[in-house]
Amino acid sequence: MVDILISGILGHMGRNVLELARADEEVNPVCGVDLKAGEACGVPVYAGFDGVREHVDVVIDFSSAANLSNVLAFAERAGAAVILAATGYTEAQLCEIAEASKRVPVFKTANLSVGINLLQKLVKEAAAFLGEAFDIEIVEKHHNLKKDAPSGTALMLAESADEAFAGTKEFVYGRHGMVGAREKREIGIHAVRGGTIVGEHEVMFAGEDEILTLSHSARSKKVFAAGAIAAAKFMKGKPAGRYDMQDVLR
Repeated sequence: MVDILISGILGHMGRNVLELARADEEVNPVCGVDLKAGEACGVPVYAGFDGVREHVDVVIDFSSAANLSNVLAFAERAGAAVILAATGYTEAQLCEIAEASKRVPVFKTANLSVGINLLQKLVKEAAAFLGEAFDIEIVEKHHNLKKDAPSGTALMLAESADEAFAGTKEFVYGRHGMVGAREKREIGIHAVRGGTIVGEHEVMFAGEDEILTLSHSARSKKVFAAGAIAAAKFMKGKPAGRYDMQDVLR
């Protein structure tokens, strides 16, 4: 049994994780942390990590990037693994995560969907096979409340493609005006925001007289909650270090 703490438990994603955790015999949601503590959800909810007294194996954090230091500090105090599912981390915070992973097991991925992580693998293989003969363009679509652009997943896909070219590609974020002919070294990344789109990602390989498109569409945020539960099971008892969904898939 994996005892989990859900950070951001009263948010939309936190509630999804709680719902799936309750239905899973291998996972036990022991408590949550949320700024709106006091609202009933069936488990103890604290306004901050200082109030937590329950035993915790894994922290699943769907709160916000601003809460990173608190999450990592608690995980280290509790001897727990941490799953970072928030978005929009700064470069300084990424360094903080790297440092923390020397002391605690840290799971971080740009997208918790199993399908997206399979797409990542396929994109890398396609880029290696098709080579310079095909131009790569990535389009991501999200709801109108998403604050960061492009999505972390779009960047993850671009980096996967770039690995096939030894990191020599240049990421170009949208195009406007007289930008001139497209350079071979470019990977185009474009963001669309509107409505209630959960998340769509398309990677297009455009060659001479043919186009190959690899895509993924999330129809519900439950796919990310399910990925978080799978990651929690995987992370229990792991030694300090960095982990991601590719480790879970393996």
